[in-house]
Amino acid sequence: MESLLVFTSPPSACSYLPDRRAALTYEIVARMTAAEYQERLKAGWRRFGFSLFRPTCPSCTACQSLRVPVAAFKPDRSQRRCLAANAGDVRLEIGAPEVTDDKLDLYDRFHAFQSDHVGWNDHGPKSAADYAESFVDNPFVTQEWCYYLGEKLVGVGYVDRFPEGLSLIYFFHDPDERARSLGTFNVLSALRVAGEQHLPHVYLGYYVKGCRSLEYKGRFRPHEVLGGDGAWRSAVDV
Repeated sequence: MESLLVFTSPPSACSYLPDRRAALTYEIVARMTAAEYQERLKAGWRRFGFSLFRPTCPSCTACQSLRVPVAAFKPDRSQRRCLAANAGDVRLEIGAPEVTDDKLDLYDRFHAFQSDHVGWNDHGPKSAADYAESFVDNPFVTQEWCYYLGEKLVGVGYVDRFPEGLSLIYFFHDPDERARSLGTFNVLSALRVAGEQHLPHVYLGYYVKGCRSLEYKGRFRPHEVLGGDGAWRSAVDV
């Protein structure tokens, strides 16, 4: 791995818990292998494109790295309903990331809905260049998971694959199809694919208790969280 820059942002209002102060440490890399990132992921880092990051908040440890042991996972009643509602109708295609007008439109509509109904910051339309920087330009091979209802694109996710599992980077979906719980279906699909490929874990990123956008991750059980000592442990109370 070749690192270009490491820095920590000054503390500012937290986007997950508005009453807290947050800071992130970033590392910008010129090159990195999937195996190298796997070790960073297991230590609590995440990435977007060539930028690695992790929380280094001065007085808060609410962000918890969460992963699901694939062999032990059992869907609950709600998740089984989600599978039943989508499995016969929604088609998953896995390929290489690319920018298209359909994806840009879906991304913008998703974020506009989240801004209006969940309180996300409104970023305005995303350009093709910005989209490519976020999702297409990666230091190693990344998968693009496209979900279709008939011929209509209704969801897009980005996934890293390693010898030890899958890491879900980001997912957005058609707000008109929110009754289908496509975010949940995406995680369930990842757990299914990981099982078929004999991969032991699916990494879901950060869980934050009290954050509406992230609490759903705790519903995939059993799961493990990363402790302050660097060890992953089973968790039942998140």
